[in-house]
Amino acid sequence: MYKIMASKLNRRIKEYFMLAVANLFHRKLRSWLTMIGIFIGIAAVVSLISLGQGMKDAIFSQFSALGSDNIIIQAKQATFGPPGSSAANPLTKDDRNIIKKSRGVELVATRLIKAVQLDFDKKTFFRYAATFPDDSDGRNFLIERFKFKIEKGRFIEIGEKNKIIVGQNYAAEPVLDRELRVGDKLSINKKEVEIVGILAKTGNPQYDRTIFLNEEALREIINLEDRIDIIIAKTSNEEDVEQVVETIKKNLRNHRNVEKDKEDFEVQTSQQLISSLGTILTIVTAVLVGIAMISIIVGGVGITNTMYTAVLERTKEIGIMKAIGARNSDVLLIFLMESGLLGIVGGIIGVCLGIALSKTVEIIAANALGSELIKASFPPVLIIGALLFSFLVGAISGTSPAIQAAKLKPVDALNQE
Repeated sequence: MYKIMASKLNRRIKEYFMLAVANLFHRKLRSWLTMIGIFIGIAAVVSLISLGQGMKDAIFSQFSALGSDNIIIQAKQATFGPPGSSAANPLTKDDRNIIKKSRGVELVATRLIKAVQLDFDKKTFFRYAATFPDDSDGRNFLIERFKFKIEKGRFIEIGEKNKIIVGQNYAAEPVLDRELRVGDKLSINKKEVEIVGILAKTGNPQYDRTIFLNEEALREIINLEDRIDIIIAKTSNEEDVEQVVETIKKNLRNHRNVEKDKEDFEVQTSQQLISSLGTILTIVTAVLVGIAMISIIVGGVGITNTMYTAVLERTKEIGIMKAIGARNSDVLLIFLMESGLLGIVGGIIGVCLGIALSKTVEIIAANALGSELIKASFPPVLIIGALLFSFLVGAISGTSPAIQAAKLKPVDALNQE
């Protein structure tokens, strides 16, 4: 008995589905116009979420290279920019010594990141220069963590002051009017230096377009004494990372004479940085998706309007169906299936457009930036969720017209002109 009832129900649903498809094809232009809002909105949502997730994955992979046992210390900044660029009270070599002596710290590596003037072939440019520590332990630590590899030439040796290496972009693109090569000479803030190495592509646009030199060499070029932009500390035991962070904070507060919760410096683990960036990217993506949802709402209103029109046009048809035995539930299901079909077809088109749009942006960004920082990601939950959501928008939008159609009395419907 149960199998017979299930078979009848399946047959009825199949018939209603075919009827809904036939009605949509009968009004092809109206159906397409109705679905525009849905598939534009779904395409925007899919592309924004996929690009946001892809960028989040790429950034996380970059920061994960630092390792979970590392601590990043920098001065608090007044504005957005490279570490230390707008700090009122920057870190110094004395701060580095305090950190190095803190319990649980195995070694420290310091870096300067400065905007410099480059003169090459009678042209002037402004680019960022970053430094390698002047001690072998700190230098090897940074090279290992950031996975720096030389494609051509060699690394700078400790103590060299007029030698630099450049990121991959300088050799692959005419960044300074032409591609740079090992042996080329240029000026940094009017000081002549020679390129001894070219880094292999890192996938990070910042590193690929940066110039690298020894710390003391850059200090002499820009006339800087003991200021430090960023300090990376490696802990001796991963399990004690949080405790080491608190120890460093306490020691720096005492040294810099600041009160707790009023620090003019920041001490973060790489995991905390990843979490902060993830939160920011999630908020930005959510705002953009919220804006895109407006289009989906407009699409839902369009479906409602289309279904109300369909009820008016097919009043006599509804009367005939009821006269030959169709129940209110049958009419309700037919119209709900029709509106849901509008939503799901719009969703399928929107998902395809969203994937195509995301991939286009990814390809353009890869060619323009020379990296995979902007990369689309399409987790199954995104695709399934978008399709399910578009179906629900269609079904819900068609609920009121479907109820109106189901409540029509056969006699009144048949008498309708």
